[in-house]
Amino acid sequence: MAATRRDAMRALLDGYGRTYAAEAGIRLKDTPQPLYRALVLACLLSARIRADIAVAASKELSAAGMRDPRRMAAAGWQRRVDALGRGGYRRYDERTATQLGDGAELAAERYGGDLRRLRDRAGGDTVAIRRALQEFPGLGPTGADIFLREVQAVWPEVAPYLDGKALQGARALRLPTTPGALLRLADGAQPAVLAAALVRVALDKEAPGAVLEAAAA
Repeated sequence: MAATRRDAMRALLDGYGRTYAAEAGIRLKDTPQPLYRALVLACLLSARIRADIAVAASKELSAAGMRDPRRMAAAGWQRRVDALGRGGYRRYDERTATQLGDGAELAAERYGGDLRRLRDRAGGDTVAIRRALQEFPGLGPTGADIFLREVQAVWPEVAPYLDGKALQGARALRLPTTPGALLRLADGAQPAVLAAALVRVALDKEAPGAVLEAAAA
């Protein structure tokens, strides 16, 4: 019997249903430190570099104590470069170390190290939040989308956040391309998990075939 869309969704979530924050060891909460760590991760993931390397670099920054803006800024440029290098993030390490330092200072000075203030100043409006995020060095539209996809788990006002990259994954699996229809098929899965799974499929040319093969099994 041919696989249904629900079969494909189930196979997608079984095979790829984990957020990048979870992979990086970030237990997302609506509190300053995990939100800042998610911002750093979004910055790392937005470069043209493999996601697993960005995740590894995020872990190294955290292990070196750079979990909040104050510590990130105080660590200094060389320690940031070294941590990024240990994670394999070498192609962009020097530029990214500078961007992380500048971004940490912006987060501390403008928001007191608490990104909930960014959300509140934007009135919880997704478009305004996305615009404000892009003021962080190195965090353009792609990085803002990554951050919002991940933090929708704890910022329900921006959910469901399924951006163009997530919908690209949906098209590759011949799934619906509207958030409501996708969530209905996902049968209770968290929007952040669904978004991450779809993005993983969009980024891996082998993934759509693997998902559809698993769905038909």
